[in-house]
Amino acid sequence: MSAPEKDTSVSRSAHVGTAGASRPASSAEDAELLAALGYEQKFDRKVSLWGNFALGFVYLSPLVGVVALFAVGLSTAGGPSIFWICIVGFGMFLISLVFGEVVSQFPLAGGLYQWVRRLWNGRFAWFTAWTYICCITIGITSTALFSSDFVASLFAGTSDEPGVSSTPGQRLYIAAALAAVCLLCNCFGTRTLALISKIGLAAELIGIVLVGLYLLAFERHNSLSIFLQTGSASHESYVAAFIAASIVGLFLFYGFEACGEVAEEVPDPARSIPRAMQLTVVVGGLAALFAFIGYALAAPDLASILSGEDTNPIPGILQNAVGTFGTKIVLAVIVTSFIAGVMSQQAAASRIVFSFARDNMFPGARVFSRISRRHRVPMNALLGVNVAPLLIFVFVYYSPDSLVKIAAFQMLAGYAAFMMVVLAALRIRLRGWRPAGAFTVGRWGMLVNFGALAYGILGMMLLAWPTGDASTPFVDRWIALIGFLIVSAVGLAYLLTARPDRNSTAPEGDALDVAERLRSRATAQTDASAGKPSHRL
Repeated sequence: MSAPEKDTSVSRSAHVGTAGASRPASSAEDAELLAALGYEQKFDRKVSLWGNFALGFVYLSPLVGVVALFAVGLSTAGGPSIFWICIVGFGMFLISLVFGEVVSQFPLAGGLYQWVRRLWNGRFAWFTAWTYICCITIGITSTALFSSDFVASLFAGTSDEPGVSSTPGQRLYIAAALAAVCLLCNCFGTRTLALISKIGLAAELIGIVLVGLYLLAFERHNSLSIFLQTGSASHESYVAAFIAASIVGLFLFYGFEACGEVAEEVPDPARSIPRAMQLTVVVGGLAALFAFIGYALAAPDLASILSGEDTNPIPGILQNAVGTFGTKIVLAVIVTSFIAGVMSQQAAASRIVFSFARDNMFPGARVFSRISRRHRVPMNALLGVNVAPLLIFVFVYYSPDSLVKIAAFQMLAGYAAFMMVVLAALRIRLRGWRPAGAFTVGRWGMLVNFGALAYGILGMMLLAWPTGDASTPFVDRWIALIGFLIVSAVGLAYLLTARPDRNSTAPEGDALDVAERLRSRATAQTDASAGKPSHRL
């Protein structure tokens, strides 16, 4: 498949961020806007605003994040670790505003890769995409592997302990089976993806709200004061302990960008996707807070969690509160959330690989840029993004302690990719860019952009912060940073030697030009409409 010709013209279907909301764009208008940005409509636009929000929400998955990190946060820094949900939530909301402005002007499949390409150039976009693909591949892996204990607990006999820890063999089979089921569901197209995302959204909200309300109303064993009591079982300095507990928030708010990865499958994406991103961060953050509070106050043996003795306390808390039958129901909800989360990660990864290949920027571009005729999905890209997770499943089987180290690299790479977008947006904004999509933050744009960059740099520093104490081996302490540097070095070496950006003729670095054309056409149409402002070009 040849790369599209460079074209910075803008059709009358493009959206402009002017005051007042107008009716959603038709499919024909969305296709015209896509053509004006240099691409042909190939996907079916069947993901509604709520389907797009559900996709981002189950990718972020507050329920999965809380149950996976609840014990880690409490054993590291005690109750105050919950405040990281608020700190990180605010920072990520700033980033979602920046992303919203960019995707509104460039609603293209491939998300981060396409945004950086249009804001800066193909070379910088290639490195962003390389970093993000590595991150999201590990995301598929870690989410599937973290599900194993909950799947094992779900299918454990009633006489077993409520919190079952899976064996390395069980972890391998469960993760591989989960990834296979999600891949199969993804192969049935956008409508199936949206449906399962909505089911996952409903399951998460029911699991968090109903169970949380029950725990708070009838199963409170601890006081709210636990969230102000400092102490750590693993650090001598509480400041160091609190910094280490930042993973409670940093690992949680990752995933809202998936809303933009499927931009060419969403009607009126310039309006819908920014809203979906912001809803994902806000609703996901509130749900995570509610779940964390409910489980912490209902823990019958909080001391064992704080000391690090109980590393999988959620099943035990549920067993004590709602009995065996209720526990099985909640575990089924949690497993459903894991399935929806892995499915959304696979979908997001496949779309960025497809977009990469469509621009002839990816090895095997002709293969990975194909769309299946029946279900309109990038089938080869879907299959491709699951190869590395399968290999890592096997690696973790032989090295069970490597999972946490692998996950640490994942988040640092994700934050780095985010910051490449934020930096590219700030650079072009300083050169005079004013976002011209349907969503903008107006005169606050520069301040929001600087704030998002400052937060992102802080987040990267926290994720690169060495773990453990002086007795911990050097490589283990710095594993996140070392892994990130190795992956970056490999990517840069390929970029500088193979020069994949030279193979592409797709549009790049045209954010200023496109914004100006959008405004010029909007002004012309406004003048021609007898004083009635038009919100389309």
